[in-house]
Amino acid sequence: MERLPVAAQTSSQVAALNPNAVVEGSDQLTINFGSASSELPAGASPALDRLADRLTASPDLRIVLQGYASNDGETASQSRRLSLFRALAVRTYLIKKGVRSTRMDVRALGNKVEGGEPNRVDVVLPQAAS
Repeated sequence: MERLPVAAQTSSQVAALNPNAVVEGSDQLTINFGSASSELPAGASPALDRLADRLTASPDLRIVLQGYASNDGETASQSRRLSLFRALAVRTYLIKKGVRSTRMDVRALGNKVEGGEPNRVDVVLPQAAS
């Protein structure tokens, strides 16, 4: 029996645990993470690629990356750190796709979850001021 590398096993397990890894809306993208993971979940790449294309096409568009992490047996500080690592994982992916880091604001909100999955990153496209 052939064994998968550890990284492949982890990605498959995350995808299996979280089949709805990405939820797309018109002004927000939500990426759901495994409970203790800061690794981008399998299936997030296509949505992030579309976002990178949108940002490339609109050079004045900025985004906010809001990271969250549940407090399952962790201190508030540990949850905040995990939420930061998650937001930075999304930021790093977009930077590799050519999006300038100065166009992304990162907010690590830790366990201050306001609805939705507790282990996620919300990519918010702020509305332009009229």
